[in-house]
Amino acid sequence: MASQAGKSRLLFSGSDWDFKTLSRAYDEIEAIAIDQLHLDTYPVQMEVISSQQMLDAYSSVGMPLMYRHWSFGKHFLYNELLYRKGGRGLAYELVINSDPCIVYLMEENTMALQALVTAHAALGHNHFFKNNHLFRQWTDAGGILSYLDFAKGYIARCEERYGLAAVEAVLDSAHALMEQGVFRYHRPPKLSSEQQREGLRERLEYEERSYNDLWRTLPPVQGADNAEAGEEVLAERKKSLSLPQENLLYFLEKNSLVLEPWQREILRIVRVIAQYFYPQRQTQVMNEGCATFVHYTLMNMLFDRGRINEGTMLEILRNHSNVIFQPSFDDPRFSGINPYALGLDMMQDIQRISTEPTAEDRDWFPDIAARGDWLETLLDAWANHRDESFIRQYLSPTLIRKWRLFVLADGSDRPHYEVASIHDERGYNKIRAALAQNYDWGANRPDIQIVDVDLLGDRHLRLQHKVKDGVLLDNESRDATLRHIRSLWGYEVSLASVDAETDATLSERWTKDC
Repeated sequence: MASQAGKSRLLFSGSDWDFKTLSRAYDEIEAIAIDQLHLDTYPVQMEVISSQQMLDAYSSVGMPLMYRHWSFGKHFLYNELLYRKGGRGLAYELVINSDPCIVYLMEENTMALQALVTAHAALGHNHFFKNNHLFRQWTDAGGILSYLDFAKGYIARCEERYGLAAVEAVLDSAHALMEQGVFRYHRPPKLSSEQQREGLRERLEYEERSYNDLWRTLPPVQGADNAEAGEEVLAERKKSLSLPQENLLYFLEKNSLVLEPWQREILRIVRVIAQYFYPQRQTQVMNEGCATFVHYTLMNMLFDRGRINEGTMLEILRNHSNVIFQPSFDDPRFSGINPYALGLDMMQDIQRISTEPTAEDRDWFPDIAARGDWLETLLDAWANHRDESFIRQYLSPTLIRKWRLFVLADGSDRPHYEVASIHDERGYNKIRAALAQNYDWGANRPDIQIVDVDLLGDRHLRLQHKVKDGVLLDNESRDATLRHIRSLWGYEVSLASVDAETDATLSERWTKDC
């Protein structure tokens, strides 16, 4: 009788599942997540898909509604080949930052795995999407699906009207500029015409109050008037065009003199999608760490409550271990730091510091050590940090030692690598700062901006690349990208490489030479 009662308490038994079992497991997991972890999520819509459909989702950047492009088919064939030959597995799930949050589950998953990925995606990722400040600032979860539906239909109509080759040519150029097609910082709203007139009136009143007739008695400086006039024209031109401009797609969409209205709309579509993915590039460690911490914690809570049995828990732990596996640097499988592993370790370390701190932890983290409320600290971190700031603030000496982290100096003027910092008292801060810098998306992408264009003259578009640490752009990809810009702009384009510290021009490349 006791065994029968224990069995009846289980959410499921065995590997088979049906939709009723999925619904029952989700309700239980969600109740614990809300009551115990205080998660705040969008409503969830779960879809079960096949491996072929998952491969298709891979090819179109994971979005359920996406326009057609030849590159998506290329990615599909590549991933399918690896999957069929056993060179790569498929994700257990796919989650969309939308409202409602859409979670795709693989139909080949066992019920234990379905419960794991439900906790991971439907609760962990979902909470992070809804609450992290970057996603709240840059994405419209409630509108993205309807926008993608519009984009897919619009581009399909353009293909019918203008031809597949013409549409793909615009998409090719727009895709080439996607990383340079985002705003990294919110800009202040443009002044209304009334506000502009008010500002002009205030400036004129100030000039009248500060005018002194004695200035006209000074002898004129030769050439000064022309120089000042030229500087004023340049300043006014840059102001009217909002230069310098970091978002190349935005500038081309608004100012190109050769694009048709339908081509401008395609640039806008690509730009909106690029901006949508902007937060995800900066929060991979935090996003995956949050989801992994949530699924690990919830599955253990289910087991402790007798809702899943030992066999289910062993299967969950095996899959969990595969997800957080971190190969050593000399392992052939090593491809960098596993964001799942680093994120989970850091969040579990915050939990340890909050409940069982060492003397070292008290020195490094006086605000959270021994407070006991680790959940409040994690909820605050999930809401207010990106990868770079999270690592810079919470990576502990304990984890630095556990991961055996060190810093390599590889200056171009040195014949060999040099181990500059190791995991000891003198190296902790340098290692933490160096690792955080690696996750600063803005600092590790080329800083390319449009700095000038004379629309009333030769319409020559001038770009500038700020060179950091002597790292220049790859010649081949630089020339190819300049040709794409030239096709969208319609006139001559040049790119000057300028040293970020000295402002000295290192080189300049024109499209006529590409």
